[in-house]
Amino acid sequence: MTAVVALGGNALARRGEPISAEVQRRNVERAANALIPLLDGDRPVVITHGNGPQVGLLLLESEADPAVRTYPLDVLGAETEGMVGYLLEQALIRHAPHRRYATLLTQTVVDPADPAMAEPSKPVGPLYDEPTARRLEAELGYAVAPDTGGWRRVVPSPKPLRLLEEQAIRDLVETGTTVIAAGGGGVPVVVDADGRPRGVEGVVDKDLAAVVLARTVGARTLLLLTDVDGVYRDFGAPTRARIGRLDATGAWKLLADGQVARGSMAPKVEAAAAFAGFGGTTMIGSLDQVEDLLAGRAGTVIVPHGHRRTPPSREGAGDLAGGSGSAPMAEPAVSERMGT
Repeated sequence: MTAVVALGGNALARRGEPISAEVQRRNVERAANALIPLLDGDRPVVITHGNGPQVGLLLLESEADPAVRTYPLDVLGAETEGMVGYLLEQALIRHAPHRRYATLLTQTVVDPADPAMAEPSKPVGPLYDEPTARRLEAELGYAVAPDTGGWRRVVPSPKPLRLLEEQAIRDLVETGTTVIAAGGGGVPVVVDADGRPRGVEGVVDKDLAAVVLARTVGARTLLLLTDVDGVYRDFGAPTRARIGRLDATGAWKLLADGQVARGSMAPKVEAAAAFAGFGGTTMIGSLDQVEDLLAGRAGTVIVPHGHRRTPPSREGAGDLAGGSGSAPMAEPAVSERMGT
């Protein structure tokens, strides 16, 4: 059965490291080596990845040239899909050469009426001091907001509905190709009545996009790999404790109780709870512990509530928290974040 693996941005670019080509190559080699337990056999595998540090780098480069208007975010997102996909594909060929690989530029369809489109909230790019942030707000029309240690640009983060290239991804997987797709959540686009896509200024949450990707290929297993070894209750507090296993209902309650950090781990738990509602199992853990994660010796596993056995649909995600068999929402705020 197909597995989808999502490599977090911090798993590819470690915190505090420069985003140089050399550093990224080194980290991608490490990521490819870590995936060998999954790639050794012939199990179908689809890979996706974060792109936050890479988009931040390209934004800085784009803003540095006063003669050229800053590139739109959808174009920069597409560039990072190619950048990371290229590096990752080469590393995978070196570490698991028996497989065929293809990196697919992926467009993620979003709803132009999504309330998030009118409420920029997702931080992107580097930290600025307040005068610089205010200047960019005035000169480039950025929405800016305070963040830890400074100010950052914020953009809309609409919910993913489906992948424009979904049939191409399925076709490749069915031929035995290991596909790298929906990097950084995919490029957000809206589609008009004639089916013509247009990029929008925004960022799709990469973990929610991984759920859409998993449903697209009929995967029952989703691995969300990052730089921490699982989901912790009371993370950062003396009482912190890693959670070994949760069902979907427990995951929604954990979020409703505010026991996981909103900016980092909470999106992964939300995505896992949504995927569990469709009958899928999610493993959240460290990139360096893939073998232990698969064996149940590490990380956090989030499973469907009850004993649902129906495999996930291969259609687009639509309402990520709704639909037949989805977990009950513990808190209206969570329902609004994941539903339509």
